[in-house]
Amino acid sequence: MRFTDLAGKKPVRITFGALIALYYCLSLTLMPAFAGIRDTDGDGMPNRWEVNHDLNEDRPNAGKNPDHDGLKNIGEYNHSTEPKDEDTDDDGMDDGDEVKDGESETDPTDDDSDDDGVEDGDEDSDGDGVDNEDEDDATESCMGDDDDSDSDGLDDEDEGDFGSEVSDSDSDDDGVEDGDEDSDLDGTDDEDEDDLETDADDCDEETEDEDDEDEDELL
Repeated sequence: MRFTDLAGKKPVRITFGALIALYYCLSLTLMPAFAGIRDTDGDGMPNRWEVNHDLNEDRPNAGKNPDHDGLKNIGEYNHSTEPKDEDTDDDGMDDGDEVKDGESETDPTDDDSDDDGVEDGDEDSDGDGVDNEDEDDATESCMGDDDDSDSDGLDDEDEGDFGSEVSDSDSDDDGVEDGDEDSDLDGTDDEDEDDLETDADDCDEETEDEDDEDEDELL
């Protein structure tokens, strides 16, 4: 096969073997990119992302919301949040509230969006005297589903209210788990006080399945 060298006006011969080698090189270069955007079930979320987040890449599930944070899977993908963690940045505000609440102007992947040293959940964006995370709790239907990373009886988003750490079940190393402490010395353990605030639906497995079926109808 011959091509013309425009500069020198000389014919350039390209062998079949050279074309095969070029094709092979391009394949190695482009295949990873194509693999990253492959979407077998056509739900708008690439296979690689679904697999990395423990979702089924062979079944459309863009409209499901396994973590009950008000943000469907496709929204989690678009906003780089975790589809099975209702509060990706652990700032006390559910991902869905951070994305949909225009007043708060917070980033669901940054626990201190304005870099003022105060976590987004502890801010009072609308100046009404109620912290963002408390307003978040008042409107969510699955408070009993909040994360408790260290299994100490206190929800992650409430640990700061009691002066304890999200990832340490005994923050002050006194041999008593944070949930069993009585930070305000009122005779009620912190865990029990935390439970008094979570009177919404626990969103058990049965409810989750029902929610998924309802969302499937919306797709």
